[in-house]
Amino acid sequence: MLAPDFAALAIVAVSSLLVRDEVEGRWDELGEFIREQRRTGQLSLRKLSDLAGISNPYLSQIERGLRKPSAEILQQIARALEISSETLYVRAGILEDRTGTTDLVGEILRDPLITEEQKKALVRIYDSFRRENGNEGEVPDVTPDVAPGNDHG
Repeated sequence: MLAPDFAALAIVAVSSLLVRDEVEGRWDELGEFIREQRRTGQLSLRKLSDLAGISNPYLSQIERGLRKPSAEILQQIARALEISSETLYVRAGILEDRTGTTDLVGEILRDPLITEEQKKALVRIYDSFRRENGNEGEVPDVTPDVAPGNDHG
């Protein structure tokens, strides 16, 4: 009877290690994504930490996957990067990715071939079309910080 118990314990231990590795990998990927967005926006680590209202060392640890930021901290970072909080929540595992939907705003903001001002203009237009068509209830507002009339530049 010891062998089946040992086998079950081994399965639980291996499963636990796999889940831990997946979670740790998620934080590394989140940090890399934040760093990529910061560089795309041409922000220094210090500037982003100032804009997000968090300490420079803490942001550095998040980018290196050493810290697990709360939803509130992720929201502050998203606001400072002018990206949707939802994008960071999905990458952090706080929200599930909605299958069949595209993060159009995120894709626009990641496009290296257009300027930051062009990105903001596209997001404003997209957001205004959604509101005009009465679709804001169907697709959550993913651009609260880049809404029409809210100039960031």
